[in-house]
Amino acid sequence: MKINKELMKGSTVILILKLLDNKDLYGYEMTKLIEQKSEGLFTFKEGTLYPILHTLEMERLVVAYWHEEGGRKRKYYRITDDGRRQLGEKEREWSLFSSTVSRIIGEGSA
Repeated sequence: MKINKELMKGSTVILILKLLDNKDLYGYEMTKLIEQKSEGLFTFKEGTLYPILHTLEMERLVVAYWHEEGGRKRKYYRITDDGRRQLGEKEREWSLFSSTVSRIIGEGSA
């Protein structure tokens, strides 16, 4: 089953911030982790991921830095303290949203 893009749109920031809360990552690594953790249900293309990362960077929720490993230079992203605060807010918001939707769906038709 495929997930509607509109449903995905509202959850991309929390997914990215949560991944970065665990460790610094580079873009391709993020896309692979999201795909792996969602068992293939969520796939991010570069055209989706990088604009989000740039926005998060402009909002100072993440910072980017270059790191060279094995002769290969990669741009890594790290969550900031503001990003952690935003993640906490988004997690509370998500919890309220998902429990409310589940409650309504669970009621069936009135």
